[in-house]
Amino acid sequence: MGNQPLIVLSEDSQRTSGKDAQSMNITAGKAVAESVRTTLGPKGMDKMLVDSTGGVVVTNDGVTILKEMDIEHPAANMIVEVAQTQEDEVGDGTTSAVVVSGELLKKAEDLLEQDVHATTIANGYRQAAEKAKELLEDAAIDVDADDRDYLEQIAATAMTGKGAESSKDLLAELVVDAVLAVQDEEGIDAENIKIEKIVGGSVDDSELVDGVLLDKVRAHDNMPFFVEDANVAVVDDALEVRETEIDAEVNVTDPDQLQQFLDQEEKQLKEMVDTLVEAGADAVFVGDGIDDMAQHYLAQEGILAVRRVKDSDAKRIARATGARVVANVDDVEADDLGFAGRISQQDVGGDEQILIEDVEDAKSVTLLLRGGTEHVVDEVERAIDDSLGVVRTTIEDGTVLPGGGAPEVEVALQLRDFADSVGGREQLAVEAFADALEVIPRTLAENAGLDSIDSLVELRSRHDGGEYAAGLDAYSGDVIDMEEEGVVEPLRVKTQAIESATEAAVMLLRIDDVIAAGDLSGGQVDPDDGGDAGGPPAGGMGGGMGGMGGMGGMGGAM
Repeated sequence: MGNQPLIVLSEDSQRTSGKDAQSMNITAGKAVAESVRTTLGPKGMDKMLVDSTGGVVVTNDGVTILKEMDIEHPAANMIVEVAQTQEDEVGDGTTSAVVVSGELLKKAEDLLEQDVHATTIANGYRQAAEKAKELLEDAAIDVDADDRDYLEQIAATAMTGKGAESSKDLLAELVVDAVLAVQDEEGIDAENIKIEKIVGGSVDDSELVDGVLLDKVRAHDNMPFFVEDANVAVVDDALEVRETEIDAEVNVTDPDQLQQFLDQEEKQLKEMVDTLVEAGADAVFVGDGIDDMAQHYLAQEGILAVRRVKDSDAKRIARATGARVVANVDDVEADDLGFAGRISQQDVGGDEQILIEDVEDAKSVTLLLRGGTEHVVDEVERAIDDSLGVVRTTIEDGTVLPGGGAPEVEVALQLRDFADSVGGREQLAVEAFADALEVIPRTLAENAGLDSIDSLVELRSRHDGGEYAAGLDAYSGDVIDMEEEGVVEPLRVKTQAIESATEAAVMLLRIDDVIAAGDLSGGQVDPDDGGDAGGPPAGGMGGGMGGMGGMGGMGGAM
């Protein structure tokens, strides 16, 4: 080439290689972990997230915080995916998964500075993660899925430290009732538990309705406000005259001809209503529109009708009442109808809604959550979501672990012994993995205002003495038996957190070259030195590679 430079990338591209790329990605991952670390545990703090339109979210739910933050850096987004995976799989433990991931990256950074190769660290981390999951599974406590008291303890544990904590006993009872109600041979589908938020009253006024609450009203004012002992039809169709599938033009030359057309339409609509009457329907829920004339005939027959019901709501009504969703109104028969003891239009939280209740063996239920303000109700809903996830997982798996950092301390202890059997430099990575797991009890202590070193030393001592369930009570500062205290969480919460955190950390460590197709430079908050809301974002990540965008404005809150 005659010593001429070979230009492969466009002028707009940016490239960061080697240790700079690794350092940049590790810094991004650690920044994400630090942003949610203070929310961990029963004494965790809340974050106030303000979007570009002025909307405010106050929460300490890890996945919600990371969703709301405008994160641009690609490596940082990989850590956000850890939280999302944790949420999708088990519904709780999102903050723990992200914090562990960030700590794994931090420990890896120390090893990289000691000239331990990234591949060696990755191999050591993978071995440690497999061993950790094996140790957790061996130590898991089997629980009886029919033990209501135990399920309520698990539900309450998931709500501890969130906005619903003051009413966690009542809400835990509602959550267990809801999950057990929708359980069937195919398992537990949380979609069959509808959550309705009502601003007004207190959290203690929340209740579970064995049935469905629809944000709808009667199709016609002359229809009854309530129907008792109702036979219910669910129709995924319109109660309207069907249009032809082809364009047609009809020339009317005589007023009588027009009247004949109108009479024919009216006859068709009357036949549709007659079909429902003959089947014995007292209430009908229609997926599409209802013609004005059909509404009139339905009202004459004393049938309560609701139109434009969403598919998801139609399925819930069918599950709750035992009805079958019929695709064509002409096909409705008595066997397709479900039953509800009462269907009524009521004022719920200031809005008129349709309530279907008093059903036999409801397989679809509605949780009515109340709270003094919209922010309170939103945070209660997030706590309920987590609680529903852990109860469902416990029933499905039948295994739990003690909380309060007990599993992490125990696994760290045993991983250090395991490291002696791992040859070469990978032993260092296994030991680093063990140290990283202890970030959970250490953070629990810090967030509770305790001395993290003293707490960790006592935890290690108790576990070294064989007390597997010894965990940190964030309220008293004592190390207690978490199993006896009833502070437990599903095994899958811990195994999934370790698995997701390890995969994300290993993937970031194995990246030694970052090639950006355009200018991704932006602001990034250093976790120890956040910028103010009005000023420029804090320093970049090196190599001109992107920052964490919207986090710049959040710097002071982290």
